[in-house]
Amino acid sequence: MADARMEASQRLHGLPPVVGAETRVLILGSFPGAASLRAQQYYAYSRNHFWPILAQLWPQHPQPPDYAGRCEWLLARGLGLWDVYASCERAGSLDSAIRDAAVNDFAALKAHCPQLVAAAHNGGESFRHAKSVQVILGLPVYRLPSTSPANASWSMQRKLEGWRGVLRHCGLLV
Repeated sequence: MADARMEASQRLHGLPPVVGAETRVLILGSFPGAASLRAQQYYAYSRNHFWPILAQLWPQHPQPPDYAGRCEWLLARGLGLWDVYASCERAGSLDSAIRDAAVNDFAALKAHCPQLVAAAHNGGESFRHAKSVQVILGLPVYRLPSTSPANASWSMQRKLEGWRGVLRHCGLLV
């Protein structure tokens, strides 16, 4: 069984960051899931709570249905997106299957986000790199509850409240 898993594993490369000069909080996942890699879109898996949570945080600003519009909407809220890992070997989509990961270049990213005030890690695998991200960016880091459907022990409402608290603390929500 382990041999079959290793044979199915392949070197995967992540997505470019979604950031701008107005980005204040960088949301960091671990690495895109299979659906996101296929679509070349962050949080493309329909059961992931990422986009629905953000829509509930800013109900007065309806979220566009298309990915490009969602990215613009995200940037207009002061949020940016990226992942901790630039590439890795993985079979499937689970973080526990990530092997031989290469970390993204956060020092290079910092120059593109002069208003960045914090990084927030979407889940535990991403948060394992919190200390190094904090040192490289020179900013506070926060742990968000994972929006993944694999985080089934947390209800949607509990995830939403966790995200609301962090984004309010960072000044993106009143």
